[in-house]
Amino acid sequence: MRVVIAEDLLLLREGLTRLLEEMDWTVVSAVDNPDALLDALEKERPDVAVVDIRLPPTYRDEGLRAAIEARRRRPGTPILILSQYIERTYVRELLADSHGGVGYLLKDRVSDVRQFMTDLRAVAAGGTVLDPQVVRAVFDRLAKTAPQAELTPREREVLGLMARGLSNSAIGVELDITERAVSKYINRIFAKRDLPPGDNVHRRVLAVLQYLDDIAT
Repeated sequence: MRVVIAEDLLLLREGLTRLLEEMDWTVVSAVDNPDALLDALEKERPDVAVVDIRLPPTYRDEGLRAAIEARRRRPGTPILILSQYIERTYVRELLADSHGGVGYLLKDRVSDVRQFMTDLRAVAAGGTVLDPQVVRAVFDRLAKTAPQAELTPREREVLGLMARGLSNSAIGVELDITERAVSKYINRIFAKRDLPPGDNVHRRVLAVLQYLDDIAT
């Protein structure tokens, strides 16, 4: 796998580079600003990019903006965003184009090397991955602000695991239910969220986006 890294902190940038190279991945570029990130993505066309949300000059959302611009230029460019904090608005913006190949993880997640590499592979393969803490924060707030929500507690669990990028079989293992039961729950979610039959990958992303919209309003 060929990777581009965008991280302004030298130690973390070098640490990520070393970690990925130890896993036999190739870091084709490691940069510290959004312009260099866009140049590297255009030139290298990596399998995936790991991008910090906050890059120079303002250290607010330059990394995210560059990631969105990269995906506008080349839809589906796989990008895994790293953040120090849970920022729900950024999650929604990242998922908004529904092309897949996106992830949002808290930086603490990198310390779990095995899970981090699993998530990175999922994004590179076109999957959608959200940090479990982000998912938990979203659904905890939803429970407080929208008690009338149509989904049952079990359906919310399934949707949360969908947001983390788990497949139907993996959701079944996590919840100790059959894959057939998972499919039924997902179809109920699609029906309750008024998502008609079509591309299931697209509908999974849209289902999560609708919940993030509910949170934002």
